[in-house]
Amino acid sequence: MSDDDEWPAPRANPHLIGHEAAEATLLEAWKSGRFPHAWLLTGPLGVGKATLAFRFARYMLAGGDGEATASGGLFGDDLPGPAPDLTVNEDHPVFRRIASEGHADLTTVQRSINPDTKKLRRDIVVADVRAVGRSLQFTPGEAGWRIVIVDSADEMNPSAANAILKMLEEPPARTVFFLLSHAPGRLLPTIRSRCRRLRLDPLGYDAMAELLTRYRPELNDDDRAVLAALGEGSIGAALRLDQSGGLALYRDIVGLLGRLQNLDVAGVHALGDKLAQGDGFATFTWLLSGWMSRLIGGAARGRTGVEHVPGEGALMTTLAGTANLAQWMEVWDKVSHMLTRADRVNLDVKQVVVGVFLALQAVAAS
Repeated sequence: MSDDDEWPAPRANPHLIGHEAAEATLLEAWKSGRFPHAWLLTGPLGVGKATLAFRFARYMLAGGDGEATASGGLFGDDLPGPAPDLTVNEDHPVFRRIASEGHADLTTVQRSINPDTKKLRRDIVVADVRAVGRSLQFTPGEAGWRIVIVDSADEMNPSAANAILKMLEEPPARTVFFLLSHAPGRLLPTIRSRCRRLRLDPLGYDAMAELLTRYRPELNDDDRAVLAALGEGSIGAALRLDQSGGLALYRDIVGLLGRLQNLDVAGVHALGDKLAQGDGFATFTWLLSGWMSRLIGGAARGRTGVEHVPGEGALMTTLAGTANLAQWMEVWDKVSHMLTRADRVNLDVKQVVVGVFLALQAVAAS
């Protein structure tokens, strides 16, 4: 399960919805007999890249010709033919061992715990990569293949990136690398050039709704619809929003934005106090950033506002008419700077929240 034991972690998730084309691309490449030794899976954070990588790892390490979809033996004597996708049954030994991090031929490169501070490092460091290199010196133990998943490649520091590059330049035999990246433009061009790139697009609304129904069956239809929209195609983002109280926070934000021209100062201070006492400032930043992006995008296209909660669309339309696009862009730059600086230098959260709403009020009342 995930760190919060509320939805499956990618290595234990049997479901992949909305990425049938990407799955078919991997399957076709595998069956062609000319499978690239390195793949760069790109797309938004939380869209399903890791789930796809582990899904293929299970398929590959279970034999890679469809037999793992049966509940029978590894060689699938009772199957009429290959599986149409990468499905491996949850009761298959390979599925269970990968889910429990117990398969010798699958290695995941992630941020590790710093032994000095006992805290999770901010980056993937070269020691994490070199540990993988040492394990690759041995012959594959079971299926004849080894898989390395780097999650995410964006978190590698320069030394780690160069160490991975060396492996990609001189790949060990029968080893496949999956590098997951939310921002591939930040990776070394030489890393990108040695991987076949496969992009996972944001999930559509129907896929988001289906996954939320699966993982959050207790939600009512309205809340599920708002989460599906706010997730912007990332089921991970939608689930984190729900877990962090993002729905209620978003409604509070929209309510205060609705009174920009006659600012509810007490309400803004109350929100600032609430965020200062908890850990919701990152969620606030993400939600407000998305709201401003939609406001400015709608104004630029001359469209009416987006309606995630009642009255929001009319509010956006009204605010877009209170100032020109250049003014909204200018205030958005100012607000973004305030939010980013608060995160980097640990400014007083309440003061930042109040400052953000005062900056927005200045434009709305102009």
